[in-house]
Amino acid sequence: MYSPLPRLPHRPWAAFVTVAALLASCFTAAATLTASGAEPAESGCRVDYTVNEWSGGYTAQVKLTNLGPSLSSWRLTWTYTGDQRVTSAWNATVTQSGGSVVAVNTSWNGTLATGASAEFGVQGTWRSADPAPVDFALNGIPCGGTGTQPPTTPPPTTPPPTTPPPTTPPPGAGCEGAVICSDFEDQTGPTPTGAWRFTAPDCQGTGTAAVDTSVAHSGGRSLRIDGRAGYCNHAFVAATADLSSVGPVLHVRMWVRHTTALPAAHVTFVSLPDTSQGGRSLRVGGQNGALQWNRESDDATLPAQSPAGVALSRPLPTGSWQCLRFAIDTTAPRLDTWLGADQIPGLHADGVPTQDIDQQWLARTTPPRPTALRLGWESYGVGDDTLWFDDVAVGSTPIGC
Repeated sequence: MYSPLPRLPHRPWAAFVTVAALLASCFTAAATLTASGAEPAESGCRVDYTVNEWSGGYTAQVKLTNLGPSLSSWRLTWTYTGDQRVTSAWNATVTQSGGSVVAVNTSWNGTLATGASAEFGVQGTWRSADPAPVDFALNGIPCGGTGTQPPTTPPPTTPPPTTPPPTTPPPGAGCEGAVICSDFEDQTGPTPTGAWRFTAPDCQGTGTAAVDTSVAHSGGRSLRIDGRAGYCNHAFVAATADLSSVGPVLHVRMWVRHTTALPAAHVTFVSLPDTSQGGRSLRVGGQNGALQWNRESDDATLPAQSPAGVALSRPLPTGSWQCLRFAIDTTAPRLDTWLGADQIPGLHADGVPTQDIDQQWLARTTPPRPTALRLGWESYGVGDDTLWFDDVAVGSTPIGC
């Protein structure tokens, strides 16, 4: 993709994106609450709460319409009367205490003129009951109305393929229709073929890639990378799918398992060629023992590699399968990253520079435009590792674990 050039010493990183996990379901229910009444204070908002529910989990798309005076910020509250627990959210900051839930606007969707709407989503779990909330309030003023409960028809004992996947999804589940939706079960030999091809972007050494039939997250196959330390040992497997038109937000989900803890030196295991950098890459990997983003063209990192910045990232646990998700906004320099259900604070770039997190990353304002996905290993010093990838998905909507 670009000419082999000597690398400068690598520093730390940074990241963003409005994103989360969107799962398909076997049935959908809408809960609509509409404010009514003669007094403006009593009819300040309308909330459309649309639920996708399956056994043990749900997602809800929430549309908030302001029927009162213009707002510069908003805070929507409601109460779950069942045992729902919010695990993640997108396009809003959502917190929960007991049954009480609070959703607060992000930096870019806080302004609401009269009649304007903001949409956000939540994902969560439930065990015994998942009734729709009926007590929405905007900035402390009740929206009024009544909600409709999701259908009570129980899901089948063996859910069909379109049912949102459990924590460990069956092969190919949860990403049907995505540009990339691969569990590597179509690989018939030891060498990646078809939609996946070996590549060494800069120079090839002793690093190798293979289809593994002994270790898998789902099914019986995964992609194995034996990564070697040193700049000229790059080993990647690239998807042949063109990602240049995926968006406006590009969502990626993968399950990854690795052997050796991330080192202090800079390493990369996901590389996305980026036209905004002239073909150089956005890179996901690690430094100072924690996950980080790195931008090849200027070596910017997310988070900043200060002690405070690194503390806001997370290590990548070894010896177990981990669900790594990220979302890249192709219209603004924003992105977000999740490990399992947890958003990683240090890998969040929201367009507003924050010291120790994305201040360095946002020095470049050109939005990224990834064109391809490569999975593998490159080390810029010390750092051998053996990794496996499985159940990889890339699309224009959130893809859950």
